[in-house]
Amino acid sequence: MKETKEKTCVFFASDYHFEMITLPFIEENLRNNKKIIVLTENDLEDTIKNLISKVNLKEEKKEKIFKIDWKNNDLEKFKEIKKEVENKEDLIIFIKGKENYIKNVNENIEKWTNKINTVKIIDCYDVEEIREHFADVVNKYENVLSTTGERKIEK
Repeated sequence: MKETKEKTCVFFASDYHFEMITLPFIEENLRNNKKIIVLTENDLEDTIKNLISKVNLKEEKKEKIFKIDWKNNDLEKFKEIKKEVENKEDLIIFIKGKENYIKNVNENIEKWTNKINTVKIIDCYDVEEIREHFADVVNKYENVLSTTGERKIEK
C-alpha cells in the first residue's frame, strides 16, 4: 500500500471510549467546516446518541455531531468520500475497526485520495486486538489522537 499522507492513529478500549477520545477533535473540526466521515466496522449510532445526551454541549453542536453518519454502511460512505474528494472538500475520515478492516478500507480510499492533500485519515484501533504488536502499529504513524488533541509520536 502506497502511503501518500501523514497518518494519525487512535487507540480505544470500547465504542464509548473511541467516541469520548474523538469527540473534542470532531467538534473542533465541525466548527471549522470540515466534513467528517466515520467508516466503522460496527454500528455506533446508539452509543453516540447515548454519549451526546450526557455531554455538556450546546444543542446546535450536538445536532452537527448527530448529522455524521455513525452507521456501518461503507458503500454509501465510499460514494460520499468520492464525491467530497472530487469537490476538493476538506475531509476527515475515521476508520474504526479490526486491524484487517482498517487495512482494507485504507487500500480502497487510497485509490481516490492518493494525490489529494485535503483528506486526513485517522485509523482507530481496538487496543485489545493489537496488544501483542502495539509498537509495530504505532511505528506506522506520525501522529496519535487522544482526548487532549493530536500530537506527534516521538520515535
